[in-house]
Amino acid sequence: MQHELNDNTPCNLGSKADQQGRFANNYFDGLPVRGVHRLLFFLIMAAYFFEQFDNWNFGFIAPALAHSWNLKPTDIATILFWYFIGMTSGGFLGGVISDFIGRRKTFLISIVIFSVSSVITGYTNDFAVFTLFRSLTGFGVFCMMVTSQAYIAEMAPCETRGMWQGRVAAIGFCAVPVVALICRMVIPMDPEAWRWIFYAGGIGMVAFVLGLKYLLESPRWLVAHGRIEEAEKIVMQLTGKDIDLSEAAKLVQPKISVVEVLTGMFTKKYIGRTMLLMLMFVSITPAGFLLSTWTTQLLKMLGFTVQETLTAMTIISIGVPFGCFINSLVSDMGGRKVPIIVLILLAAVFAFIFGNMKSLILLTVFGFIVTAFNLALSFIMFSYTAESYPTRMRNTATGFHNGLARLAVSGSQPLIPMIHQAYGFMGVFTSVAILFFLPMIPLMIWGKRTGGKSLEEIE
Repeated sequence: MQHELNDNTPCNLGSKADQQGRFANNYFDGLPVRGVHRLLFFLIMAAYFFEQFDNWNFGFIAPALAHSWNLKPTDIATILFWYFIGMTSGGFLGGVISDFIGRRKTFLISIVIFSVSSVITGYTNDFAVFTLFRSLTGFGVFCMMVTSQAYIAEMAPCETRGMWQGRVAAIGFCAVPVVALICRMVIPMDPEAWRWIFYAGGIGMVAFVLGLKYLLESPRWLVAHGRIEEAEKIVMQLTGKDIDLSEAAKLVQPKISVVEVLTGMFTKKYIGRTMLLMLMFVSITPAGFLLSTWTTQLLKMLGFTVQETLTAMTIISIGVPFGCFINSLVSDMGGRKVPIIVLILLAAVFAFIFGNMKSLILLTVFGFIVTAFNLALSFIMFSYTAESYPTRMRNTATGFHNGLARLAVSGSQPLIPMIHQAYGFMGVFTSVAILFFLPMIPLMIWGKRTGGKSLEEIE
């Protein structure tokens, strides 16, 4: 529940108006999200939608592409390897770039990269060119992803950060069942029909045009760069209240060098949370992406037809926005830590059950469930990470963890055909269950509670 400014609001720096009628407040904490402020989150939802359309389409296209170009599973693994290398680069570089040039510019540039690259991917007949631009799609997709994580954390009130992260993701990830349904209808029409799915990814330029007009820079980023007056104008534009950010600005540490931004997460103060987050991302993220990128191909290798597989995956994919909706309901509970632990356990258990199913109906049901828990878990982790570091290096750290996770995903791709050949479908998803479970006990012991606190209070 959101509150107007009052003396008891836990996240506020203050609430009394000065002689000029201005309120001292911690950016948006304690204020309702409405009007232009709400519109800004809807814009991010639209960008998320197009981004996830480009991110998930290959998982549904892969069987048709393999048939059209006579590709082997190792060729699919090669494409996925370079895609995740692109995502890794987008995570590392996107985070650093947005900490220096701003969230808005980085957000818009990334939309252009993944939209244009998707169209070129659909147009080419060359495997190397396809792989290159699929990798660039990954770069743009993840550059926007890590930027938006920090942006949402900085633009939402402390009371509802997790809720808005979940809502934005839930709407944006509706692209997954949409792309699944489109693939189900379009791909069987012609051996080359998969190209139209990539062409459709270029529609993301609509979000770029809207963003040019309506997307505003993060006031926290502006204050961290000494641009307090600009930040106050944006807060006024979004909330309709004349907020004095001078007290909040005092909590910002002095400007630091590029090297300090890049290495700050490894200093004594942050090394504990950095190591824990690294463990979480390099285990949970590969598990989740293995589920999303390989399930279609693996179901087909079980003997189901392309139509049966695409139908099952269309239903399973509905678990993506459903999981994000679950996230919006539970993310702000238990200081963020408790729902993460519960979802880790649920994802691990249901991934193991999924791997032991033989019936297409049961595979579809349990695939839906584990997909929902995986997405709910992933987006609570995004909030948890963004909250764990100060503004001056928030997106660098967020990009580092997510980039490292994608590097782990990339490295795991060549292993999937090997595991499948040795242990079959069950062995692959038993591996997924183990990866989900790995960080649960360390998180229980060393994890901090961050939910419901202002970013400055956590710092």
